[in-house]
Amino acid sequence: MSSLTMLGLIGFIGFLCQWFSAKVKLPAILFLLLAGILLGPVFSVFDPNVLFGDLLFPYISLSVAVILFEGALTLKRTELAEIGRPVRRMITSGVIINAGLMMVATHYLMGLSWSLSALFGAMMVVTGPTVIMPMLKTVRPTPKIANVLRWEGIAIDPIGALIAVLVFEWIAVQNAAAEVSETFTVFIGTILTGLLIGLFAGYLFGLFLRHHLIPEKLHNFAALASVCLVFAISDGLMHESGLLAVTVMGVLLANMKDVHIDPILEFKEDLTVVFVSTLFIVLAARLDLNAFLALGWGAVVLLLVMQFIARPLKVIFSFRGSDFSWPEKAMVAWIGPRGIVAAAVSSVFALRLSELGVDGADTLVPLAFSIIIGTVVLQSLSSRPLAKALGVAMPATHGALIIGANAFSVAVAEALRKQGVQTVLCDTSWENLKNARALGLDTYYGNPSSEHARMHLNISPYGYMLGLSSHFEYNVTQANAFRDEFGARNIFTLPPNQPSKRFHKHVVSTHNGARILFSEDSSYKDIRKSMGRGCMIKVTELSAEYSYQHWQKDNQHATLLLSLKPNGDLAFNTTDQLVEAEPEDKLFYLTGFEHSGLGTESV
Repeated sequence: MSSLTMLGLIGFIGFLCQWFSAKVKLPAILFLLLAGILLGPVFSVFDPNVLFGDLLFPYISLSVAVILFEGALTLKRTELAEIGRPVRRMITSGVIINAGLMMVATHYLMGLSWSLSALFGAMMVVTGPTVIMPMLKTVRPTPKIANVLRWEGIAIDPIGALIAVLVFEWIAVQNAAAEVSETFTVFIGTILTGLLIGLFAGYLFGLFLRHHLIPEKLHNFAALASVCLVFAISDGLMHESGLLAVTVMGVLLANMKDVHIDPILEFKEDLTVVFVSTLFIVLAARLDLNAFLALGWGAVVLLLVMQFIARPLKVIFSFRGSDFSWPEKAMVAWIGPRGIVAAAVSSVFALRLSELGVDGADTLVPLAFSIIIGTVVLQSLSSRPLAKALGVAMPATHGALIIGANAFSVAVAEALRKQGVQTVLCDTSWENLKNARALGLDTYYGNPSSEHARMHLNISPYGYMLGLSSHFEYNVTQANAFRDEFGARNIFTLPPNQPSKRFHKHVVSTHNGARILFSEDSSYKDIRKSMGRGCMIKVTELSAEYSYQHWQKDNQHATLLLSLKPNGDLAFNTTDQLVEAEPEDKLFYLTGFEHSGLGTESV
């Protein structure tokens, strides 16, 4: 197979792994690692060392630099004050507990030196959102637990990576320097180089963004080019300082005033998916299966130490004095998979330390991958049953995130709640949410696609987004914002208050954003008027004796909204697909709904 074909195949297989992980709601890292192992050591389809040659290490290093920079962009000082004491402990003192216990266990179980054991312990503190988020969708724990795990994954990513980088730099400098004084001098020089270049580059780039000196369409390109250049310059001036420089650069940009980085962060997240997908296949293809076997039972015991000792002790210490019950603490203690950063950083560090002749460095990669695979597989398979057993699992139904809090959307939310479907109403008007709160419905005050919502609005219990606000354009904006989260097939909006012909000519297209509910002439304006005249939502359960055809005959003037399936799925009546109701389905419909005729009005 030619090199060009192999590169194309790696990219496409990476996409297939990401696509399949989204379908089964499991971390993509599992399938990426499996694909790489099959392509590399199992079937010998390609050898990364041959394919990339001298470019292998620069490619891996730059990929890790981009991943760390993207993680650092999420670390905002103001948000650390909002996450609560337990999470703050988890990402500070809890990190020290976890790293210390893993260092001791690695030294005695695997026979690595204290310095390498300290490095491995530092690398194993990072969970990360890329492995936590898919698992939360599958486990669906209570919002209280989900919020803690989500916050930990976001905040600990750059913090853990920074600690690992510092430990690695100490080992590299210590190995290259002959005397203790020289080791300390070079280490301080490496740290200062990374800090100064990162701070300078971050501040300079932030000024360019603040004063609009870079065209907006070039912001993403400028950020990527700057990260690569900063990493190369810093590493060229002082070996091993590049990763620290890009991490500091990202943290500074995230905390600069009047610097809008959301588009850059979104681009970096997309780019990180590409880097991670290809990087993990390449890294897994380099694995030596004999090296895995050589780890022996020590690696298995090390995994058990992490799962049953290090993680629980970290949680016990972090949650002392909190209002979390013991089942909630147990669930938090159980879920802590290792993922992207641990694998990528361990590979870079192992390559560099092997070049420096550090004894035992080649053990880091297979050991890290064994922990990653073990935690992801074990926790993915067991977390949902454990959550149910502990009584901290959400009901097995797909809830709905509803945009807008008006009479109609509140009625929909209340009808769904009575049937056991979880909902949350989002509105930027506190007054609009008053009625929903009075009914005891879950609400979110603010823009659901804002940065604040990303940190405080737990969307893991929801599988659908309904744009039911009075403003069609706002519904479409939210639909586009949540498209990646829910998928275009699970996002719905009301039609605009426009005649259908004018709708197709002048209103923003929703083909790539959402599906139109009911029909083109069932606008919010019509529904609002009908609700004012006594129109209401009713629910009828079908059966073998009372079929959908019977319901249609009895409700010829009703407008069908959706059906609730026995397994908890929701099927919505849309302009592109009518509901196919079956026995045991529950039909939600509007009675007394009057159309204005907008749908047939000519322009």
